[in-house]
This record gives sequence, structure tokens and C-alpha cells, in this order.
Amino acid sequence: MALIIIGIILIYLLVVIWTWTSLEDIEKKSKILIIFIGIIVVFLVTQIVFSISKNGIVYGNEDIEKSISIVIMLLFTGINSLLLPFLGRNLKRRADGEIDNNILKLRIIIILVIFLMCLFLECGYMKDIQEGILNIYKSNVK
Repeated sequence: MALIIIGIILIYLLVVIWTWTSLEDIEKKSKILIIFIGIIVVFLVTQIVFSISKNGIVYGNEDIEKSISIVIMLLFTGINSLLLPFLGRNLKRRADGEIDNNILKLRIIIILVIFLMCLFLECGYMKDIQEGILNIYKSNVK
């Protein structure tokens, strides 16, 4: 479990540092706000995907369900937040006049399509992870 927590912390550090550098010379307060709001939005999307993946899984124990959901939500929110640096960099390039609105729109659409495809696959991963953890838990309880 400690290895998982360290991995989650490293993912979030990577997301924050990478997004921070992608936003370049924006003032610090704005960077913090953008990163915070971005992670919250990604968390909400990940929560929806997790709720879909949880459908049909019977935990039988509320504590186990809470523990599993916290770890999965933290892990996958961090992973999904890896799209924030790409969005930040493109928005910054648009603000600097390096790219025009049409290119920005195209890049955002491409990023969102890839993100949605990943979410679709992620839903299956989440379901498999939950079932695997429950199977391990059930075999250890007996």
C-alpha cells in the first residue's frame, strides 16, 4: 500500500510541476488556480467514470468499498490530470499569439477525443481492479 501511495504522490508532483512549467510566465496565483481547477474538473470526470465502473460490483463491506474507491480515485485522477500540461501549453501559446484559434480548437478537440477514448478504456480497468481487489480480499478472509 505504501508503494501505491508513493506512486500517487509522484504522479501528482509530475502533473503539478509539468503543468506549472507549461504555463510559463503566467503569474503564480493564476498558475495555482488553473492547476487546482484543472485537477478538480478531472476529479469530477474520474468520479463519473468510477461510478459507471462500479455498477454491478457487490462489495459486501462498506469499509472495503471506501478504501478501494479512495485509492482508485486518487490514482486515476492523477493519471488523467496528465492532460493538463498539454492544455496549459496550448492555451499559453494562444495567449502569446503563437497559434490562432482554429489550431487551438483543433488541438483541444484532439486532446479531448484521446481523453474520452482513454476514459472508455479506463472504465474497464477500474472494474477489473475492483474485482481483482475483492477477489484477493475474499480469498484472504476465508
